[in-house]
Amino acid sequence: MSAMLLAGCGSSSKTSGGTSSGSAAASVSASAENESASSELSTKEVLTKAAKDGKIGNWGLGNQYELLALLAKYNLSDKYLSQDYSMDQFDNDSITLASAMTYNELGLVKNTYDGGYGYGNKVNVIDMNKEGVAMLEDNIFCTKQFAKENPETVKAFLYASMKGWDYAVKHPEEAAQIVYKAGSSVSQEHQKYMAGEVAKLVTTDMDGKTVTDLGSIQKKAVDQTLSIAKKYVKLEDSSAQKKLKALKDSDVVDDSFMKSIEKSDGSFKPEKKSVSIQLKWLPQAQFMGYYVAESKGYYKDAGLTVKIVSGGGDISETTAVNNGTVDFGVTWLTNLASADAAGMNLVEVSQVFQRSGLDLVYKPENFK
Repeated sequence: MSAMLLAGCGSSSKTSGGTSSGSAAASVSASAENESASSELSTKEVLTKAAKDGKIGNWGLGNQYELLALLAKYNLSDKYLSQDYSMDQFDNDSITLASAMTYNELGLVKNTYDGGYGYGNKVNVIDMNKEGVAMLEDNIFCTKQFAKENPETVKAFLYASMKGWDYAVKHPEEAAQIVYKAGSSVSQEHQKYMAGEVAKLVTTDMDGKTVTDLGSIQKKAVDQTLSIAKKYVKLEDSSAQKKLKALKDSDVVDDSFMKSIEKSDGSFKPEKKSVSIQLKWLPQAQFMGYYVAESKGYYKDAGLTVKIVSGGGDISETTAVNNGTVDFGVTWLTNLASADAAGMNLVEVSQVFQRSGLDLVYKPENFK
């Protein structure tokens, strides 16, 4: 029996595909210091109270492992409530410590635009990066066979994609507009907010240091992610579980392609000129680099025609890449490692998000 691991992006159902009625000025940065929402309690005290009350929430779709590692760090119960894809449970206090992606749910909690709850800075967060339990999220991967047979194609795709990401993080508002026109799954204002926050995940590592080589694979972050995954991921098949625990970073990542394009002038002879990439979710700024690369002609300049395939369907991105439906995919390292342990033959060739986007958000008044 194949081992299965579900993963999600924590996308909210309260977002809208229409133009927001709010203004850009209403958007609040997720990473800004919450000076007006100071809590007298420490992280441990907040976690302890929420755990005792049984009001910690998570989607349980792939990023619960960070939460489990955090609870274990403070010797707390690993129990949590199943959180839905809106932040209604947080709003009505049925969940007092809720999971929130910085670029999505946290923006909805803070902002007043369409789908937002308008809490502004009256909330605090627990940052997985600062707590030392962060895990790597969005990467670019393909099969090991594809990488071996099409090295120039992989290089060309990564070169153009990173050029797209570089432009996107430097021009997030324009990037948000490009994604919106491509068929955004969220409102225009939320898309703009997302772009600004995603840019931070791409350009800042888990230690808060600036990343200059976009898409580079950092061994420390890979090792931390795999270490947490081996401890908390539970696969159905015992042989797959054993294989997961034995995986080394060299089994699931290959940084040679990214290193190769660092000195490239952009001239490639791709073996396969028409390729596709499967996203992890619907069109949104989480994937803005690929849409920008397509819009700006970067893929064409690299000798490629690229089809961007939306995620969120019945077939996961790891399955789609492994069975050859698409050539590249966007997934999280934990999902890729679990898929390989279950018998797939995938490899990460670029790490786009350099830090975790998962926070736990709470209202200080619930912890007095």
